[in-house]
Amino acid sequence: MELQAIAQKLRDAEIAKKPIAPLTETEAQLTAEDAYRIQLHQIQQKVSEGAVVMGLKIGLTSKAMQEMLNVHTPDYGFVLDTMVFQEQSAINAERFIQPKVEFEIAFVFKEALKGPGVTVEDVIRATDYVVPSIEIIDSRIEDWRIKFEDTVADNGSSAGALLGSKRTSLADIDIANIRMTVFKNEEVIDSATSSAVLGNPLNAVVWLANEVGRYDIAIEPGMFVLSGALSKALPFANGDRFQADFGEVGDVRISFQPAEVKK
Repeated sequence: MELQAIAQKLRDAEIAKKPIAPLTETEAQLTAEDAYRIQLHQIQQKVSEGAVVMGLKIGLTSKAMQEMLNVHTPDYGFVLDTMVFQEQSAINAERFIQPKVEFEIAFVFKEALKGPGVTVEDVIRATDYVVPSIEIIDSRIEDWRIKFEDTVADNGSSAGALLGSKRTSLADIDIANIRMTVFKNEEVIDSATSSAVLGNPLNAVVWLANEVGRYDIAIEPGMFVLSGALSKALPFANGDRFQADFGEVGDVRISFQPAEVKK
């Protein structure tokens, strides 16, 4: 099995916006370790071409998602500067293949974190502040027919990130009990609390720091971590607008370009 060739297939699918068959169907021997190596091949190639790693995302933090993919662990992916969007800018949904949005609390770091052995106390000490955030996920795998190895190889199905502007110190909040309400086109469509993320988003960041440490990767000062979705991912199209209100942590908004009027 040539991992670099598989990485190129995913890259080609992303560029052409043409998804491929699940890797778990075409590469029967694919392991989780292989999948992370495939992910890293893609990131290293993009960095060699000028992209900059801005942060990391944690996925599969909810029991429902883990049960759906028959796994008992989260996964992660990288967020590059080419994937970071601003609240003020309308995004063209057509740049993606089959995208969805998720709503999360992002941690921004003032000190480096590197596993093994990272604890909750280490994460609290290293965190500069938290902000509300939105992740755009997308799959380069046909019809989201993913298993764990598929989404890992596909950079955790990551496609974009948007950070809210309000910065909050961990000392000022109970991070495990943040209430979130989600609006789509001004209508309430979902709500959740931050305890949905492994009981406490801090636990997710601890897991991440120790997991990436296995590949000699650190969470560096200035980087952010999307700590995991509080609720289910929602599909979108051009013309849609979303707002996630995280109470004392603030709110974050994302909008997609107005839908074209059919003549």
